[in-house]
Amino acid sequence: MTHGTLTAALAGFGTGFSLIVAIGAQNAFVLRQGARRHAVLAVVAICALSDAALITLGVAGVGAFVTAWPAALTAVGLAGGAFLVCYGVLAARRVLRPAPGAALTAEGAAAGSARGAVLTCLAMTWLNPHVYLDTVLLVGSLAADRGDLRWAFGIGAVLASLTWFTSLGYGARLLSGLLARPSAWRIMDGLVAATMVTMGGLLLARA
Repeated sequence: MTHGTLTAALAGFGTGFSLIVAIGAQNAFVLRQGARRHAVLAVVAICALSDAALITLGVAGVGAFVTAWPAALTAVGLAGGAFLVCYGVLAARRVLRPAPGAALTAEGAAAGSARGAVLTCLAMTWLNPHVYLDTVLLVGSLAADRGDLRWAFGIGAVLASLTWFTSLGYGARLLSGLLARPSAWRIMDGLVAATMVTMGGLLLARA
């Protein structure tokens, strides 16, 4: 690996990490699943592989094509905004009316099925226009500036996504003791609800 390739890869890693670390609905969902130890591998894999696919499309030049069809982003914004608002309302309902046994110990079983977690994660990832803006458009355009080193930049961004989601999903287990308390889950659900309803409302307003 040449010095230029390594530099481009590190730049891609830093860019990808700075974009993905921002608190959002997807990160809140991964954190919740990780703390519950429920379908963590599937959720982490979906998030990381989805980012990898979108970053690859962006580096390949699909970003320019998407920009030429703003109606597509508008449609995704409406669908994604509605989904986030609905999910936020459900989280708010859990705050007001917590289900019996909502608090989990490290060995406890998480509520909901693995299939439901996977479908929610897919919707939260692919119906979020910010994902496309960050990966396809922004990372794609920054990679294009690297010329022949654009793929090294893209690989760095992909590794950043994999590192972040793996750390978030499995690192959340360290909080299992704290999250064994019902009050902690109500606080987390309150934050999730506020984040999702706010983001969903902004998406609907912009769309």
